[in-house]
Amino acid sequence: MVSKKVVIMNPTGLHLKPAAIFCKEAMNFQSTVTFTFGNATANAKSVLSVLAACVKCGDEIEIICVGPDEEEALSALTCAVKDGLGEKAGTSGTDAGGDQ
Repeated sequence: MVSKKVVIMNPTGLHLKPAAIFCKEAMNFQSTVTFTFGNATANAKSVLSVLAACVKCGDEIEIICVGPDEEEALSALTCAVKDGLGEKAGTSGTDAGGDQ
């Protein structure tokens, strides 16, 4: 078992698109991948489980990987979180329309 605490830095937290990216990354590995937030544990391979955790920007989660490729899984998920899960820091994740 390996684990690491990371802070969710993308502006919208783990809403649908970042949650899907997080889950897709977790599904690339044989290991069981979960994370804890508060008193809850979420299955990182389930979008609904990730969404139900209600993780927001600035929240700290602990990613836990158990299995034959646990080190690789932890590294990949940590990098995905640090890279913003498909969002850039300081953006809302929405397209800005022109002022009319």
